[in-house]
Amino acid sequence: MATSQTSTSLDGSALDAWRSYLQSHASILRELDASLLAEHAMTTRDYEVLLYLAQADERRLPMSALAESTMLTRSGITRLVDGLVQGGMIERISCPSDARVSYARLTDAGFEKLARAGCTHVASIQRLFLDHFTGTELEELADLLGRLPGAQHKGPCTVGDRPPGQGSAADT
Repeated sequence: MATSQTSTSLDGSALDAWRSYLQSHASILRELDASLLAEHAMTTRDYEVLLYLAQADERRLPMSALAESTMLTRSGITRLVDGLVQGGMIERISCPSDARVSYARLTDAGFEKLARAGCTHVASIQRLFLDHFTGTELEELADLLGRLPGAQHKGPCTVGDRPPGQGSAADT
């Protein structure tokens, strides 16, 4: 691992790496959004929320856990969930034992839309990211990026074809 040095500026390979990371991240997210919007009328944030719900037991999560998983504020996740509720993709459920807790639950329509969008999403990831590296480079890159703050390895990025209401997702 590289030695940490206190510095007030970035230059050379450090600057090149940082700029490349920021610019490619922004560019890839814009293109992922554009693909999902054009083909499925959803954003990558919508996709992410639906995927977290699809991978959860009973396809539901407390709103607080959903906010934490997506790194959105409570008000941010509320606005996002409101749109998905209006679209029939998820529903809100009250906790019978604690009125302060509410859940978001993926509907069958939301699961079906997520499964269809998964093909587009994976194809875009392949084209925009994976195709630029060899298998060995991807293994090394996964290790390197896994060291960054917030890096998580939480299941596949698509759902399998399962009957509605059957727990966690499988790779497709």
